[in-house]
Amino acid sequence: MTEYLFRDDAYLTDAEARVTAVGPGGVELDRTIFYAASGGQPGDTGVLVLADGREAGVVDTVHPGGDRTRVLHVLAEGAPVPAVGEAVALRLDAARRRRLMRVHTALHLLSVVLPFPVTGGAIGEEKGRLDFDMATPPEDLAAVEAALADLVARDLPVTAEWITDDELAARPDLVKTMKVKPPTGQGRVRLVRIGTGDATVDLQPCGGTHVARTGEIGRLAIGKVEKKGRENRRVHLLLADPA
Repeated sequence: MTEYLFRDDAYLTDAEARVTAVGPGGVELDRTIFYAASGGQPGDTGVLVLADGREAGVVDTVHPGGDRTRVLHVLAEGAPVPAVGEAVALRLDAARRRRLMRVHTALHLLSVVLPFPVTGGAIGEEKGRLDFDMATPPEDLAAVEAALADLVARDLPVTAEWITDDELAARPDLVKTMKVKPPTGQGRVRLVRIGTGDATVDLQPCGGTHVARTGEIGRLAIGKVEKKGRENRRVHLLLADPA
């Protein structure tokens, strides 16, 4: 099982690890700062620095076969390949990760402002989208943007905590997604909380990476609102200042 260092510190951009497996698809490590694609969030990119100083570009990070206990670092074509047991240095594309963190946290806020069941979603570097089980589109997009701006301006803390599978089963209200259920079967599930105590504005299962406070998201803008079914609306959300 790979140790997920980003769960304790999503801002960690460098680390040391040891190679546990090498295959045609990429490299597995005993620990990683690279997030593997899941939950609508793309896999991280960056560099592995081999023991001899050569650099191997990481062009994607995935869970092989959907196994969330394993993380495969997909190397660029022609990149040098480390040996099993070799110590390597990990260097994350930090700017890309931070943009993804801002968008992901912003989408959590969008699910607060538009409190409808979520049927899908995707996270990009400068924009993201959520699909809602919503019969009609929002009438006042300016009001939606204003509500998002207020949550960002409040600079609310974003924290993670854990509950057991049984506790989650007893709290179905925590799950906003209709089609994608939180991964269970490992005994516990990670929750992401925005706000604190009675001032909590959102609490839901999520394994992704997030900024530490909503103020880091920056200005947001609503993009297209598309009809994707009789009662399904796709709402696009953009970082107004992606840099």
